[in-house]
Amino acid sequence: MDLSKPDNTELVRGRSTLVEALWLLLAAPLLASHVMISSGVRTMLLRLFGAKIGRNVYFKPGLRVKFPWYLSIGDHCWIGEDVWIDNLAPVSIDSHVCVSQGVYLCTGNHDWSARNMRLFRRPIHLQSGCWAGARSVISPGVTVGEGAILSVGSVATRDLDPWGIYAGNPAVLVRERKMND
Repeated sequence: MDLSKPDNTELVRGRSTLVEALWLLLAAPLLASHVMISSGVRTMLLRLFGAKIGRNVYFKPGLRVKFPWYLSIGDHCWIGEDVWIDNLAPVSIDSHVCVSQGVYLCTGNHDWSARNMRLFRRPIHLQSGCWAGARSVISPGVTVGEGAILSVGSVATRDLDPWGIYAGNPAVLVRERKMND
């Protein structure tokens, strides 16, 4: 291993240093604040810095977003307390998605087989009607299928098929999700 020369060549920050500094110093602390309770202000801050946010999206306090310009959220979504969207790459959240408290969406990691632990980035996609349970983790490159559930504390390291309920670390299919009418 040689970590004296990290390889972050795949990192594309996506905005100027000034815009990133304004985000990190001014807007991100307001977004994460537990004092400010307004979901509307959070929506405004995210949009101001390039996030695409649909209608009737509700943000709870404690939200952390690395790069809002890599975030897209559809209509009627719930984003819970202390969610961390660590988006070095795009995160797409379709409509009618619930991301519960403490969920960690991680789009970047390091290649443990590379001597310099090369950084890599992969997008995350949460499809319509899915639910990421409290304290769950979604890894780089994962798509959570339509209507799928990632149970509390579970870790999705691979794509989750639509309408499945997944649990564990790594998450495995437990059963099919059936909706009552």
